[in-house]
This record gives sequence, structure tokens and C-alpha cells, in this order.
Amino acid sequence: MDPCAEDRQSPSKRLEGKVALITGSARGIGGATAKLFAKNGAYVVIADILDELGSKLADSIGGRYIHCDVSKEEDVESAVEFALAWKGKLDIMFNNAGVGGPGGSISSLNMEDVRALLSINLFGIIHGIKHASRAMIAGKNGGSIICSSSSAAIMGGLADIL
Repeated sequence: MDPCAEDRQSPSKRLEGKVALITGSARGIGGATAKLFAKNGAYVVIADILDELGSKLADSIGGRYIHCDVSKEEDVESAVEFALAWKGKLDIMFNNAGVGGPGGSISSLNMEDVRALLSINLFGIIHGIKHASRAMIAGKNGGSIICSSSSAAIMGGLADIL
């Protein structure tokens, strides 16, 4: 048997006692990350707009759920405050929430669609960085802020000019 296979299956607990807030974590990459973080000992806050899925996932991993629309700064601030109220600190902020853009030609873009996309994919990340960094600086223990994107960000949709 491959000795490394056992290591891949057993949790390392390297996140033991860490508090993680993950946006867009009711499913997909965020959901898988939430499960992995919890398996490795982290306390996880699921922050999403998918209330039923988010609550169910949080319950299954011993975490907490909060409704959070990252396009609204006050929602992100509330999610950070929720994590602080639960465990007294925030060690990891994973800005994962994002949406795909509308397809079609750039010459016929609906600018309201572009604004909606930017409010989530750009400003949502900024909201997360702003409020997580404030909490981490105040906590005096530092932390990790992770921002993700998908291949759709470079493959486009908004800029399909062919």
C-alpha cells in the first residue's frame, strides 16, 4: 500500500482552532473548501445567499451559517462580526463568492449586467479584504486572506468579440 495514500485520507489538523469565514461556500469550490477546513480542525462560517444549502452544510461540519450577499458591504461586515462573536477571532478569510458574466458580443453588453457582475466579483472581494483585515489587525495575531477566481475570469464571456 502507498504510505502517502493514508496521509491524504487522514486530516492533518493543521487548522486546529482556526476560525475561517468562506464566502460563496454553500456549494462548489467554497463548499468543498469548508468541508476540508473543518476536517482539518477549523471552525467554519459559511457565508452565502443560498440559505438552505448553506445551513445544511454548516450543520454537517459543525460550523455556522450566515446569509451574505457580498455585493452588499454591510452583509460582509456582518459576516465578519458573526465570526468574531462566535469564536472571538478571525484567522482565515476566503473570498470565494463569484458569478459568471453574460455571454455575447461586447458591442451589445448590457451595462447593468456588467455592474452586477462587478458588484460581486470585484467589490465583493474588496469588502471581504477590508473587513477581514480590520478584524485581523485588531486581533493582533495576523491571519490569511485568500481571494479566488475561476478560469471563467480569463476565458471571458463579457469580452466575446468573435
